[in-house]
Amino acid sequence: MSDATSRPARPSRPTLGDRVVNSAFLAFVGALKLLPYRLRVPVAGWIVSRLVAPLAGYSARIRDNLARVRPDLPEAEVRRLMRAVPDNVGRTLAEMYSGPEFIDRIRSIPLTGPGAAALEAAHRENRPVILATGHFGNYDVARAALIARGYRVGALYKPMSNPLFNAHYLKTISAIGTPLFPRGNRGLADMVRFLRSGGMLGLLMDQHMNHGAPLTFFGETAFTATSAADLALRYKAEVIPVYGIRRKNGLDFDIVVEAPIPPSDPQTMTQAINDSLEALVRNHMDQWFWIHRRWRG
Repeated sequence: MSDATSRPARPSRPTLGDRVVNSAFLAFVGALKLLPYRLRVPVAGWIVSRLVAPLAGYSARIRDNLARVRPDLPEAEVRRLMRAVPDNVGRTLAEMYSGPEFIDRIRSIPLTGPGAAALEAAHRENRPVILATGHFGNYDVARAALIARGYRVGALYKPMSNPLFNAHYLKTISAIGTPLFPRGNRGLADMVRFLRSGGMLGLLMDQHMNHGAPLTFFGETAFTATSAADLALRYKAEVIPVYGIRRKNGLDFDIVVEAPIPPSDPQTMTQAINDSLEALVRNHMDQWFWIHRRWRG
């Protein structure tokens, strides 16, 4: 799930490094699956936060991002987030690779929030919707739960640069639900047809885009794709922010649907999406992907 207007990287042949990384990841996932779900998820979080994050440089990037936009945070909170953020990432990976067990756990979560009625009405009336979200909590919770209750939900995704990893990642997220549209011209055409037919389209809106609009996120310039608003205005779709918020027990979620973004112009609407996510992140700092290079320059 990514920017609808960018071209994907050309597929490449797997390198030796690709093969090593892919084999290590599959071994990691295979070992996790030997554990019951209630242990699998926290164990994955512990491994990613304690072992992977320091080695991969994620811990340092989290600290740098926080220093940029939240310099007021006490050192103890920064250190907590340096552990808690990759813990959430590890849990999310374990959940997504748990297939039916993950879906069964979240399929009956009720829709809450001021936009829940609008989303349910759009489903009943077969009207197109852009589900705007970000790398927060587990961003596939809402998609999985909506599909499980009969909603027609598709998503745009960015193919991975490692072709071996991309193959099983695509298989994994397809098991949660389809259709899925690869970023690029072919995916865009199929996605537009789906949206015009009354489908709902999930878009992740919180990654840096070189050719995006210079909007703000946490008070800093953050180049953001206006794809969601562009598509909504062109095809008369509602833009509704939706989030899967992890509960304190680390295993369960709330699905919060915010009020539809009023139609205006692409930059105003996209800034409203940024503001929606920022407000949520401020209340759940450990659930956003602070590993991203969201701000450049």
